[in-house]
Amino acid sequence: QWQLVESGGGLVQAGGSLRLSCAASGRTFSSYAMGWFRQAPGKEREFVAHITWSGRSTYYADSVKGRFIISRDNAKSTVYLQMNSLKPEDTAVYYCAARRNNVLAKAWNEYDYWGQGTQVTVSS
Repeated sequence: QWQLVESGGGLVQAGGSLRLSCAASGRTFSSYAMGWFRQAPGKEREFVAHITWSGRSTYYADSVKGRFIISRDNAKSTVYLQMNSLKPEDTAVYYCAARRNNVLAKAWNEYDYWGQGTQVTVSS
């Protein structure tokens, strides 16, 4: 049984930065690709970023490319999302997710395990 626990959300002004963390326990973290998704009120859950098992390859949604950085520390069983130059439209609940298949996946239903989410609010 996987447990994924996000942290690091909060309230920040536009232009600011936050770093989200997602700590995993219960399975071999390095055998899972990891993703970050977000869901704003009244909107569908959307893909943000993906990182492969080794961390060698990363992928981003166009809306965050150049501003967000996904990384992982397999020794700590943790994946991170560094968010810079935040905009009000980045406001959402952010979720981390795990996927056994290492191939890039942008659809939420292609991930096997989910965290409970952490709120990020960007004020203008």
